[in-house]
Amino acid sequence: MDPNNHTPLRGVALVCTLSPSPARSSSQLLAEQTMAALAEHGVTGKTIRIADHDVKPGVKTNMGYGDAWPEIRDTILGCDILVLSTPIWLGHPSSIAQRVLERLDAEISETDDEGRMLTYGKVAAVCVVGNEDGAHKVSADLFQGLNDVGFTLAPNAVTYWVGEAMQAADYQDLDKTPAKTAATTATLAANTAHLARRLKAAPYPAS
Repeated sequence: MDPNNHTPLRGVALVCTLSPSPARSSSQLLAEQTMAALAEHGVTGKTIRIADHDVKPGVKTNMGYGDAWPEIRDTILGCDILVLSTPIWLGHPSSIAQRVLERLDAEISETDDEGRMLTYGKVAAVCVVGNEDGAHKVSADLFQGLNDVGFTLAPNAVTYWVGEAMQAADYQDLDKTPAKTAATTATLAANTAHLARRLKAAPYPAS
């Protein structure tokens, strides 16, 4: 933890695997590892597997009866850090990750008394897993979307693992976490927590 600032922080990881629980998930594993790394910097929180909840399609904060998004949204707004974890499918983020971005689009019109989006001052980070290359493209897509809806991103705000092309290796089946991925996750956590503390202490100006 930053020895100069012990401000407690809250975080939530939204896991965008297509598989509901109890199926194993590499996206879930990397999200949990990222939350554990954040915990070393005074961040507490939880992971939410979106496939376990009835998140309706749409671009409103509440899409009506049965929509699970309002409760998830309340969790996001109560946190300082949002981690979005997705697999790569056909070179793109999962359809569930896209749905999360579409639901977050509603935040553009949700502002405080000074005209700032309610997501201003919150920091986002990304986890990506897949069996082929594409982590940079997927993270770029998510970075742009998250920034559009008000989140701030620290340097090196993505951790990822991709296996050899045209092979069937899966992150969750590795004997141990690759050193490069572990180091990248640690850097993401340190930079993200640092930025979240700074923004909590010094909010963005009125819009």
